[in-house]
Order: sequence, then C-alpha cells, then structure tokens
Amino acid sequence: MTSKFFVDEPGNWHLKEGAPADVQKEFEEYMESLNTIQDEPGTIDSIRVSYPYGD
Repeated sequence: MTSKFFVDEPGNWHLKEGAPADVQKEFEEYMESLNTIQDEPGTIDSIRVSYPYGD
C-alpha cells in the first residue's frame, strides 16, 4: 500500500501499469486474502461478537 504503483480509489484498489512483478504478486496475494474468512469461536465473519448480546 506504500508503493507508488498502488491506487487506492474507494472500491477500486488496483495497480498502475508497469508495476514490477513482485509488487503485482504481493498485491494479488493480499487481495485474495481478503476473500478468506477465518472464523474463530465467538466471531462472525471474523468480527468478535460479545455474549451475552448487548454487553
């Protein structure tokens, strides 16, 4: 995200043309990781949910 090739338009993150292969790979891996939800006990979509509700 600190690369000069990274464009952080709301809802349209992408890389500028000419981004080096290593930056492209890192960006693609990061974007794919956003699709992986790792639920743990007490979470819904990786968001901690207190129980009993309302606490």
